[in-house]
Amino acid sequence: MYASRRNGFFLQTSFLVTAMLLLLGSPVLTSAQSQVLDLPLPSQRAEITQRIGITDVTIHYHRPLVNDRKVWDGLVPYGKVWRAGANINTTISFSDPVLIEGKPLDKGTYGLHMIPTADNWTIIFSKNSTSWGSFTYDQAEDALRVTVKPKPADMHNALTYDFDDLKSDSAVVELEWEKLAVPFKVSVDVHDIVQASLKKQLRNLSQYTWMSYDDAATYWLTEKTNYDEALRLANKSIENEDRFENELSKATALKALNRKDEAATAEHKALELASPLQRHIYARQLQGEKRNDEANAIFLDNAKKHPEMWFTHTGLARMYCSQAKFDDAVKEMKLAEAAAPDNQKVYIGGLVTRLQAKENIN
Repeated sequence: MYASRRNGFFLQTSFLVTAMLLLLGSPVLTSAQSQVLDLPLPSQRAEITQRIGITDVTIHYHRPLVNDRKVWDGLVPYGKVWRAGANINTTISFSDPVLIEGKPLDKGTYGLHMIPTADNWTIIFSKNSTSWGSFTYDQAEDALRVTVKPKPADMHNALTYDFDDLKSDSAVVELEWEKLAVPFKVSVDVHDIVQASLKKQLRNLSQYTWMSYDDAATYWLTEKTNYDEALRLANKSIENEDRFENELSKATALKALNRKDEAATAEHKALELASPLQRHIYARQLQGEKRNDEANAIFLDNAKKHPEMWFTHTGLARMYCSQAKFDDAVKEMKLAEAAAPDNQKVYIGGLVTRLQAKENIN
């Protein structure tokens, strides 16, 4: 008796849902679909995510097929709100506040709707993200509307969302279907979002490690901005553990702030704390910055203190090369080759050959 009532309820519910869809203008279900079971759909579900900075943009949608039908101003009428996909709401989520075509939109999940015309499309971000398609769309629930221009595209039988024109702080979302693409730009204030995120992250267990503060300082130094904050973070890292890495970060921040004497002191302290390999790598960095005299001084001191380490001979070879003393450079590089680990011998041998040809290897 219970099973009969339950089945009767489901059949009645399915009939009512189908009737409502017909009244709302939705096509009759023509394939194996169910209101209560998980069965394959003609328009398959898809998801795509793109990270911009540390902000995730995710689109959930279903992918209708062209199947030789007229899509634009046919299957998808012009001038009417469309669910920008199939089945339930197409949704788009932002883990942080963004700009859409230069207009602000708060973080969250939105129902994504569109109004197509021949020349311009309206992209709608609705606060209602849980409805069935656009059939109950209400303009009063709009969080944002922007207008964009469609453009010709390669043929896509299945509706596709993609991210294009990726940059450090923006990406272009494109709906692509049939031979049309509809783009809209998503931009992120990466630095502000990273600053807020770091403030939260550095309140958890990461606050007790030197590396977390130094990584944060290095981020700002790499971005060439927020040098005062980079210096503060480097000093916090040093408080946890004084190391070559964070002293060097401190020196770099101080240089950027034009505090040259303090920078020199921090750099000297970094070299005192450095391992022989770290000193060698730093000297190579100085060579890249055309600070050859400083680099050569480190190469020479490193080799005097650690003649048993093969890479200190490569440092001397590079020093002699910078001075055009190629015979001395070849001699030191051969010593390095003899002592180098097997996985480095081919590379070192190549440097020997280049030096024998009096080629600058720096």
